[in-house]
Amino acid sequence: MMATFQKKRERGQLDGHFLIAMPGMVDSNFARTVIYVCAHSSDGAMGFILNRPQQLTFTDVLRHLDIIDQDEAIRLPDKTRRFQIQSGGPVETGRGFVLHSDDYLSTSSIPVSDEICLTATLDIVRAISRGEGPARATMMLGYAGWGAGQLENEIANNGWLNCPASEDLIFDRDFGDKYDRALALMGVAPAMLSMDAGHA
Repeated sequence: MMATFQKKRERGQLDGHFLIAMPGMVDSNFARTVIYVCAHSSDGAMGFILNRPQQLTFTDVLRHLDIIDQDEAIRLPDKTRRFQIQSGGPVETGRGFVLHSDDYLSTSSIPVSDEICLTATLDIVRAISRGEGPARATMMLGYAGWGAGQLENEIANNGWLNCPASEDLIFDRDFGDKYDRALALMGVAPAMLSMDAGHA
């Protein structure tokens, strides 16, 4: 069943890749960010910032959605309480998305890579709250989006480096040095980067 499910969506060139902001990134929304690209086509691209933790807790989200009440919140297991919420990007910041391992699938789950799926419906939030969710997951509020040709232009103008993503880095909760570790995947140290990198 998994193989059939995975073939439902044609993947774009940058699907399942990291975008790593170059030092010259002038947009404060993206300075020193690592973004996981979930969808890339001629129509545009969508991804999630991976190194901006959110102050909101998973318990806050569950209560806001009326999935649990105050008494149930107190009884939540520690693992559920510690479930990480991140700021996924500046677009639709009130909307939640869950990036997760492919051991959990619902009818609304979309494969991003062979191992990673994206689900944006309440069923996965409920499953996580019951301890029945995927083995690895993180919730994003909002996303990063680009119009047709916009991301390609930003890459061509040295706004971003890109490389195949590391699943471990996607779900890693150590946000402080995630940017440097993403660069290390490419064998790049932050001091090696300049705004002019890549120009002949």
